[in-house]
Amino acid sequence: MTTTVCIVDYGVGNRRSVEKALQKVGVGTVVSADPQVIARADGLVLPGVGAFPSAAERIRALGLDISLRDAAAAGTPILGACLGMQLLFDRSAEHGGAAGLGLIPGEVVRLDALGAKLPHIGWSPVDWSRESALTTGLAQGASFYHVHSYVVSPLDASVVAGSSEYGTRFASVVEQANIFGVQFHPEKSSTNGLRMLANFGSICAGGRQ
Repeated sequence: MTTTVCIVDYGVGNRRSVEKALQKVGVGTVVSADPQVIARADGLVLPGVGAFPSAAERIRALGLDISLRDAAAAGTPILGACLGMQLLFDRSAEHGGAAGLGLIPGEVVRLDALGAKLPHIGWSPVDWSRESALTTGLAQGASFYHVHSYVVSPLDASVVAGSSEYGTRFASVVEQANIFGVQFHPEKSSTNGLRMLANFGSICAGGRQ
């Protein structure tokens, strides 16, 4: 059977470019906000660009918060990318604050760039801090394309699988059971990003966790 990854469509983020990147590495895809499609998928990708509060509001308005929490509880692999990663956490301080999905304990805070210009835009190396199926075959210090002004601050530091530096060091990759997050855009990160998406496809093909 073909592995199908659902790109969660809540009207925010570059859904089509994520879809094309997954298809390029041989992963079957569907773009949908349908709860039944989400429930049947072998894996989910939560993309996102823009501000946390408006994205979180849109997710709740569509009832996708319930679908995502149900999928997480069922063991479905979920990958949040860029803003999608931040939405996995409890809450964000951006624009006065807003609640997230609460799938990984912690909060989202403004990146302390130590005087450097924000947002952080460009290629930054990622240092792996522990083994992860998401990073199989990727060299230490592999570069990925970042665009962000906020970063995640996990309650449990052991969920951090990779970190980058822009002014200060920040969590760039997180993993907690079947929940994965990357602060960068894998679909814009050339060969390294495609390898990571292929790895996620393999995780999804392995079944619910």
